[in-house]
Amino acid sequence: MGPVAAFFTFIGSMGNIPLAAVLYGQGVAFAGVMAFIFSDMVVLPVLRINAKYYGWKMALFILMMLFICLVITSLLLHYGFQLFDVLPNPENWSSPAEQDHFKLNYNFFLNIGFLLISSYLFYNWKQSQSGHHHRTSLSLGKVVMNTLVALSGIWLVGGVIVKLLMN
Repeated sequence: MGPVAAFFTFIGSMGNIPLAAVLYGQGVAFAGVMAFIFSDMVVLPVLRINAKYYGWKMALFILMMLFICLVITSLLLHYGFQLFDVLPNPENWSSPAEQDHFKLNYNFFLNIGFLLISSYLFYNWKQSQSGHHHRTSLSLGKVVMNTLVALSGIWLVGGVIVKLLMN
């Protein structure tokens, strides 16, 4: 289930490690957590890029091969660690929410600097795109991608609703 959740949420490398820690602390098996961490290459944006360059048939083939490989690797890790009795102990887990994360240090200022640079580059890109008014047809690839994006939104909204109903 980890790779499926990663596919529809696309948290990215920076966010999936804390979320993986939360998943493990809440009882998800080590194999599921590892599959979730490995799922960076099995997400909507990568699927779209692969489809753009290789076509949808090859992009879906690559997606399935990566999915199968990450599940097999996760299971091998889990049972290999279990064989040598080195699986992490979930009792030693502490919630990332209970840890102190924000600090006013050099990382804060680097983030602000890169945010400004990214904003400037995005502004320039939008300005360069404003002159291009070409009409694009709705291809099968765009329909598939829009459907997957809609499913991602439903997945996220469903998770929020379930969380609210559980409280």
